[in-house]
Amino acid sequence: MPAEPPQPPSAGALAPGRRTEELAVALVVPLSGPAGVFGPSCELSARLAVGELNETGGVLGRRVRLVPVDGGRAPRQVADDVGALVSLGAVDAVVGWHISAVRRALSPRIAGRVPYVYTAQYEGGERTPGVFVTGETPAGQLLPAMRVLAQAASARRWFVVGNDYVWPRVTAHAARRYARACGGEVRGAAFVPLGTERYDRVLSAIERSGADAVLMLLVGADAVHFNRAFAQRGLHGQMLRLSTHMDENMLLATGAEGTANLWAAAGYFETLATAESMDFGGRYAARFGAHAPVLSSLGESCYEGVRLLAALAERAGTLDVRALMRTGEGVQYEGPRGPLALRGNHVAQRIYLARADAFDFDIVAQL
Repeated sequence: MPAEPPQPPSAGALAPGRRTEELAVALVVPLSGPAGVFGPSCELSARLAVGELNETGGVLGRRVRLVPVDGGRAPRQVADDVGALVSLGAVDAVVGWHISAVRRALSPRIAGRVPYVYTAQYEGGERTPGVFVTGETPAGQLLPAMRVLAQAASARRWFVVGNDYVWPRVTAHAARRYARACGGEVRGAAFVPLGTERYDRVLSAIERSGADAVLMLLVGADAVHFNRAFAQRGLHGQMLRLSTHMDENMLLATGAEGTANLWAAAGYFETLATAESMDFGGRYAARFGAHAPVLSSLGESCYEGVRLLAALAERAGTLDVRALMRTGEGVQYEGPRGPLALRGNHVAQRIYLARADAFDFDIVAQL
């Protein structure tokens, strides 16, 4: 019989220069592109989690080391790079915030080979073996936010503007159902390529639609450009905006006028007045200094991702994906969002609705 073809080394194999006592984690976060505006916050939040773990013995007795990967590039390029790291045995796990298009390209490449903790709010429905999700999904984030705004601000005629890829399109489809459930409707939608800076045609379409609310599903710098144009057009005084992807870094980049009448829903805000959140903010400032990138829900999610990976590994006693899937149900850990637990492969968490107040968020309700 012919010899079997050689197989690539497993993720646990020893790569050149790799020390067996280290646990290497690919941190896939946007360091370029429209989402690059909050990449530094993502990286530092993950570094804080790793530092704290290493101070208490690491994970499974091994020191944790981050291997940064720029998740802001083309999805196939990111998947190629991370897939190569896994095949070479250079990383034991993958964690990070990146858009759903990257996740969809990456998850089939590493499915079942190493654990993959995806930390972004996203469209829902991820069931790939070995993928664990800490982010918010529309049913628990968008629907209750639309319901509150319908009741409190009479927001019932919606216009959706988003980037043209899977998360905005699937979420927009769900928003049509949610608007009807709240006694309203979606009057129109526009999807633009990532990297869009001009919104003249979109703003004209919003004006013609008769909408009294805009659902923003724009990423990073694209949302910043839209917010500025929206305010320059004077629309911020006529209708509200709701975003499920808006963080403090984007507020700062937008400017105070551009954030008037802007609402956001998320599982974490830097202004969250809980003991866990305030303690986290203090540890972040102590480690990285007063001039570190501002904390945000998107950056903080990477802290959550590292913590969930550690909790999964400690429960299972291994990083083997099949063992993690068998033992993962109900895994608990404590982070800036409070005590959290895994339900299926998703983290169950509290969601908050906040209104932008210049460069901060004023939390008005727990959804």
